[in-house]
Amino acid sequence: MEITWFGYSAFRVRTRDGFVVQDPYSGKALGLASMPRTTADIVTISHDHSGHNNVDAVKGDPYIIRGPGEYEVKGMFIFGIPTHHDGKKGAIHGANTVYVLDAEDLRVCHLGDLGHIPNQSQAEAIGPIDVLMIPVGDGAALNATQAVEVINLLDPRFVIPMHYRLEGEPTKLDTLDKFLRAMGVESKDVSHLEVLKLQKKDIPEEGTQLIILEAKR
Repeated sequence: MEITWFGYSAFRVRTRDGFVVQDPYSGKALGLASMPRTTADIVTISHDHSGHNNVDAVKGDPYIIRGPGEYEVKGMFIFGIPTHHDGKKGAIHGANTVYVLDAEDLRVCHLGDLGHIPNQSQAEAIGPIDVLMIPVGDGAALNATQAVEVINLLDPRFVIPMHYRLEGEPTKLDTLDKFLRAMGVESKDVSHLEVLKLQKKDIPEEGTQLIILEAKR
């Protein structure tokens, strides 16, 4: 499995069975450069905001998943868990869907714009996670302190932060430094990768490793 970050909350996951693109964004809506051109077999949309639902940025004829449920496409299983975009049960920003991709005997979770700490039933539905993509930059999603709490709750083996402001970007999100301080680590002590490549044998039995992916633009 290979995981590539396109910036913001957009990822491409390559498995033996195909490609999954998660939360493709509209660069124009965010004041960013356009998302890199890519193709996919599946596109998951966590919520219907322009920073997360730009299916036109993805070529091919992908199967679009826009909400909770259980899906099987080309041998890949995806589970959508209903959550909220804010801490008031969606009253401010609406619903959010957390997706768990089950492929190659790995479980990869994309939290979308989760805006609250999952309750017990949501955490159980998400289940054990090998790789967690988690928003850390606030902006109506988890802030740095909340992100650490969610990591402790879900106890994934690998964590990839997303939804934070990169240098030179005009978004109002927090930078990654705030999250690193909340985690009690320094950037120089964390793995920085262009692409995360994983097999089941690479997953440790315990502990959480933080991975910082470079945005492919």
